[in-house]
Amino acid sequence: MVIGIFGESCVGKSTLANRLHQIIGGTLVSGKDYLRLAKNETIAKKLFQKKLENAKEEHIIYVLTEKELLSLLPAFAVRVRMTAELSVITERFAARMHGNLPDPVREMLKRKHGVFDDEPCDVWIKDGDDLDKACHLIVQKIEKKPDAR
Repeated sequence: MVIGIFGESCVGKSTLANRLHQIIGGTLVSGKDYLRLAKNETIAKKLFQKKLENAKEEHIIYVLTEKELLSLLPAFAVRVRMTAELSVITERFAARMHGNLPDPVREMLKRKHGVFDDEPCDVWIKDGDDLDKACHLIVQKIEKKPDAR
């Protein structure tokens, strides 16, 4: 089963993915990691899509921050949207930059805030939600979701 975890930067996607990986195992993929599959980006993307479409026995947990990458998720994927308030995202991003958040970066975060709000999802996790409960919800969705097998 493919689990797509998506949302803006610094909303907790990787933390959730790692926790879920501890529970269900499988393969963790992030962003454009698929580029390692081939020297040509178009070919790499096609190979990755085929791998996702053919996911049968293995869980693939795919973490993505770029909206255009959502198109790679197969129709049967469990879609997990993560959100946080802009102030939380800004604070976390600043921490990544050792407390120095330049104004252009702050403006970029403002522009991108809410970009995933209209995306359909099977599970919606908000900042502050209990991650173990979130993982439990995702596992329930995996068990109930029909797949392409």
